[in-house]
Amino acid sequence: MTTAQVTALQTGLLAFLAIWGVVLLPQLVMQWARFGRLVPRRIFATAAVLGYACLALAMVFLPLPGPRTRHLAQTIQLVPFQWITDVRTDMTGPGLLGALTTTAFEQMALNVLLFVPLGLFARLLWKRGFVGTTLLGFACTLTIELTQLTANWGTAPFQYRIFDVDDLITNTTGAALGWTAGALFLVLRASAVRAEPAGRERIDLAKTR
Repeated sequence: MTTAQVTALQTGLLAFLAIWGVVLLPQLVMQWARFGRLVPRRIFATAAVLGYACLALAMVFLPLPGPRTRHLAQTIQLVPFQWITDVRTDMTGPGLLGALTTTAFEQMALNVLLFVPLGLFARLLWKRGFVGTTLLGFACTLTIELTQLTANWGTAPFQYRIFDVDDLITNTTGAALGWTAGALFLVLRASAVRAEPAGRERIDLAKTR
């Protein structure tokens, strides 16, 4: 991870703390008025979504271009799976380890991981199906890529991020993987809940003998 990415994450974290500080008190008041108590699960879910949004947006758009920022040599990349070619070009050693340590592979992996939480939220919090989650991931990524292509809709002095079709593929894949992980978690949790009463029933039968 580069210094610029670490700085972007730090900025996103500060933005999250500021926004959550504003949102938290009204949420607590609303929960108390509605339920007569606080619901930690809902508080955590709100914090998780806000934190993810702030960190993801910071990673995507920061740092903003400054006076000394160089213009991009390439602004649009429309070749699907170009990252595979880039991995082969960047490899400094043979074998799988050489490929996994390239900048191109690390960037691809980060793009996938960036949207895994979105898929988890879509399945666990918003109860979306697989197709809906995949389309949501694609729509969010397309919005981001168009924002980058238009230099933040004209608010930046010039385009400083590449419009990359591979980002559409990897981000959407990340959302789909997140949904799959969320669905698997729900299946495992349901199996554990069903197994627990059966275990208790066997214990109770043993005690009555």
